[in-house]
Amino acid sequence: MQVKAGSADLLYVSDVRKVTVYSYPAGNLVGVLKHFYIASGLCVDRNGDVFVVDNGYSKIFEYRHGGTKRIATLSNPTRGPLGCSVDPTTGNLAVTSLGSASTPTVAIYKGARGAPVTYQDPAFYEFFFCGYDGNGNLFADGITSPGSGHFGLAELPQGKAKLENISLSQYIAWPGGVQWDGEHVAVGDQASPIIYQLSISNGQAVTEGETHMGSRARNVAQFWIQGSRLIAPNTIPGRGGLGSKALIYAYPAGGKALEKISKGVIAAEGAVVSLAGQ
Repeated sequence: MQVKAGSADLLYVSDVRKVTVYSYPAGNLVGVLKHFYIASGLCVDRNGDVFVVDNGYSKIFEYRHGGTKRIATLSNPTRGPLGCSVDPTTGNLAVTSLGSASTPTVAIYKGARGAPVTYQDPAFYEFFFCGYDGNGNLFADGITSPGSGHFGLAELPQGKAKLENISLSQYIAWPGGVQWDGEHVAVGDQASPIIYQLSISNGQAVTEGETHMGSRARNVAQFWIQGSRLIAPNTIPGRGGLGSKALIYAYPAGGKALEKISKGVIAAEGAVVSLAGQ
């Protein structure tokens, strides 16, 4: 990591065996975090600490903003953790897991420490990604059956102890990232790729808008919305193992990518921005 990297805003991109770190919004490579098995989803807390979900090791690693030393390691009790989000009201860390033999979980680590409390939903075969809204309500997506791969969305309301299934008329082919954008729950479709802005009330989701990503975006998994910008990891590499990028779009306008970050990227899976001086 460059010596002065921690004094600037930083973009983290998970890339299987490593996490690449860039100055933001300039996009200059300033560091690399290593020794992961399958670095997947990323999230950040109010202090700028970054959490890396390792799908292969079934662990979550925490780093200070601009730091290279792991300051905490959390074990996930369920196979295949994939996504994470930090509750802005409590500092609790949520981690969604694919599970095994139809036992996916949403794990909540109080204060992002210790052993988690896990939640299950019999309607889900796998959980993919999750995101808290500004009031501490958690939303998680996934698939509801192994054969059909039907998309599902659930909510763990703030202060509740049971996941609640959400009905939506919007067709989503394959679960992508989930994030609160300040007004709506943004949910991605990896197969499109499109991000839908949803308003959710009383177990019903209504589509309020769509962000279509051009510039050959494919299989956008755990995206990140930072104000009026969308950072979209373009997972599938191109010919010869090259071509995977972190694409940056206007949000919610979408369209053609404004910038493309490719240095150090092989197969981008997740992205998050950590702000300096938080």
